[in-house]
Amino acid sequence: MARFLRHVFVCQNERAPEDPRGCCSAKHSAAVLEKMKELVHARGLKGKIRVNKAGCLDQCALGVSIVVYPEAVWYGRVTVGDVEEIVEKHLVGGTPVERLRTDGGK
Repeated sequence: MARFLRHVFVCQNERAPEDPRGCCSAKHSAAVLEKMKELVHARGLKGKIRVNKAGCLDQCALGVSIVVYPEAVWYGRVTVGDVEEIVEKHLVGGTPVERLRTDGGK
């Protein structure tokens, strides 16, 4: 089994439209996931960084949620426009994007 430098989980949870917590799926999480995969591949990081769909990360009220391991850095309210910054600053450069960080429900 391959060992990855980082493992990225992008919430794809779906809830009923009337759920007050909302859901990442309704906030375009599929587009965030695809953009993340595209940029990781374009940077030649396939095999070093793994990007996966995640079920509920229990943070849907914060918009599209992402968690990056092994650092356990949680991001919320992520848009497609934020993905390049996360890839370049965090996944490539090793510095989390502070403006998007959340506490992961702690």
